[in-house]
Amino acid sequence: MRRGIAATALVASFALAATACGGDDSGSDNSSGPVTITWWDTSNATNEAPTYQALVKQFEAANKDVKVKYVNVPFDQAQNKFDTAAGASGAPDVLRSEVGWTPAFAKKGYFLPLDGTDALKDQSKFKPNLLEQAKYEGKTYGVPLVTDTLALVYNKALFAKAGITTAPKTWDELKTAAATVKDKTGVDGYWGSTQAYYAQSFLYGEGADTVDAKAKKITVASPAAKKAYGTWLGLFDGKGLHKADTTADAYAHIQDAFVNGKVAAIVQGPWEITNFYKGGAFKDKANLGIATVPAGSAGKAGAPTGGHNLSVYAGSDKAHQAAALKFVNFMTSAASQSAIAQKNSTLPTRDDAYTDAVKADPGIAGYQTVLSAAQPRPALPEYSSLWGPLDTELPKIAGGKESLDKGLSNAELAIAKLVPDFSK
Repeated sequence: MRRGIAATALVASFALAATACGGDDSGSDNSSGPVTITWWDTSNATNEAPTYQALVKQFEAANKDVKVKYVNVPFDQAQNKFDTAAGASGAPDVLRSEVGWTPAFAKKGYFLPLDGTDALKDQSKFKPNLLEQAKYEGKTYGVPLVTDTLALVYNKALFAKAGITTAPKTWDELKTAAATVKDKTGVDGYWGSTQAYYAQSFLYGEGADTVDAKAKKITVASPAAKKAYGTWLGLFDGKGLHKADTTADAYAHIQDAFVNGKVAAIVQGPWEITNFYKGGAFKDKANLGIATVPAGSAGKAGAPTGGHNLSVYAGSDKAHQAAALKFVNFMTSAASQSAIAQKNSTLPTRDDAYTDAVKADPGIAGYQTVLSAAQPRPALPEYSSLWGPLDTELPKIAGGKESLDKGLSNAELAIAKLVPDFSK
């Protein structure tokens, strides 16, 4: 899961119009010259893209028969743009696909199955749960490039000043800690998000989810889910608990407050590690505390598994697919992932990429310890879209504009339209 990357629609449209491949501008298909493939990279254009561009040059230097046309596509636009391009047979040969997109595009036939191909030559090296998340109906449609999950991140100095020596393990403990931080330091102890992705951990804490994919049942308004969202709602009101921010800039407000020491703890993902270190509160990287997201009343703790796969367009010809598969293998190798982690502070998807140099970053080392609590998403093509209705309703609930029951009922009705074969 990544927040949207700012870019003007005009620039993006020009760039994509000039570089959408899968067709006439994809390069030579014969032996007289190199094959040119197009890669849509959805990483942050400022903080992450330069690392990927450097790796592209390394790949080209080692593979003279392949050229890579690199295009950075804003993450919040990429899913729809790829969907449109693939439907018109003009998609890029390789897509950096958010894990939630993989089953949806596989279902439509847009992604090439990768089992037994060059892309998955190192299959045994990857974390099994991440490969499982790249599958749809038993076939693998993506190679994990980076992974992530949410954690409780906290300011160790503020916690120490408040006399708190260990991170809260439950939401109730977090409420108590927040009040103590407020009393001892004057700043809020916790600031929660109204986004559905961040609220997902509360569902897991009660053994719930938005849907039961196996039973084909919508569970977003079940008793367990209501209890989970009730806990989530209760963390916007109380001593040391920052009130809900329902503005369009809420993400930036929460992040800015944390990195500058104006709030002691938030729930956040590793994609912000580099930005944590840019803040005044974490010039000393060792001040960044990272712990598993607190558990709910069911005693369960966990957060959704996120990240990105590299997937190959099924509509490209054999020459382009072969070049794309070679490129994917290079980009997801241990050496490449190690380089990406050291430059971008992202989490590798294979154990042999966690070198001593990678683990020297306290942010990466910290997030690695919480990965075991991450919960993979079900292989339901519509799953990621289920957060859309909740992103509409949760801010209204948190802002006091509608009741919890009404908001979840509205979300249930909207989700029913996305998975019409599911029962309530």
